Amino acid sequence: MRGETAGAAQRPIRLVLADDEVMLRRGLRVLLEQGGRIRVVAEAGNGEELLAAVRGHRPDVVLIDVQMPSKDGLSALRDLRAMAAPPIAAVLTTFDLDDYVAEALRLGANGFLLKDADPAVLVRAVIDLAAGGAVLDPRITARLLPRFRNLGDSADEVRLVRTLSARERQVLFLLADGRSNADIGDRLGLTEATVKSYVSTVLGKLGAENRVQAALIAQRVSGCGDGESW
Repeated sequence: MRGETAGAAQRPIRLVLADDEVMLRRGLRVLLEQGGRIRVVAEAGNGEELLAAVRGHRPDVVLIDVQMPSKDGLSALRDLRAMAAPPIAAVLTTFDLDDYVAEALRLGANGFLLKDADPAVLVRAVIDLAAGGAVLDPRITARLLPRFRNLGDSADEVRLVRTLSARERQVLFLLADGRSNADIGDRLGLTEATVKSYVSTVLGKLGAENRVQAALIAQRVSGCGDGESW
């Protein structure tokens, strides 16, 4: 079993890039494939091409531009969620598209990345997404938090976080820090399978659809007290 896990860890992450700017896609491809950890199995210029690429290549991760012709990234994200086994999806955006980012969060996007992010940050983000992490560019998070403060009652969210066990709270706040399952496991001395089970339990108790929504809840309530003391 350990050998199988190690072999899986060494397999390149299969990625589909979706953006209508050809030069941007090609540049991202070169940057992401450096080092051999990531392999771009297909590129797409719109949502229809993205969906076809996902069906044909079964990638681990997709990076989706929200503004594309014919079928935009949000429509494609809705269709991806309807698939039986959808890939992990992260949104590529520019700094002035808050409305698109907000809707992508509601649609279950697992990450939000700015197109001008440092190449090393993008590579690390794809690796973390494939490992079960949530990716939130700090600049996006700072703009998203005020918008999402009205999605739920803060007192109710504090109450929900307090229903978590001490270990579940540790997992939640490490998750909110953008750590992958492997990172959380290393930090807490747990196997990845155990961390995955904890994450599922945390999402269920918080009523969050994915790790990003749970991370935003954690960040919203963090100002209400020391999460580790709850």
